[in-house]
Amino acid sequence: MVWTWRFEQQDGTQVAQPDGLEEFPGQGDAESWIGETWKQLLADGVDRAVLIEDGREIYTMSLHEA
Repeated sequence: MVWTWRFEQQDGTQVAQPDGLEEFPGQGDAESWIGETWKQLLADGVDRAVLIEDGREIYTMSLHEA
């Protein structure tokens, strides 16, 4: 299984990944990575992230603080 993130603006427009596509061996690895990088992604114009497992959307999360 391969886990990746897709990045979007508020209107659903995809945002190119700054350092290319990151692939992770597990969900925990992907979630740890987003936890470490979300502030920089937000500064780069990303509003939300969609977790993908082998092409299937798992969940969407906002990068804006509640």
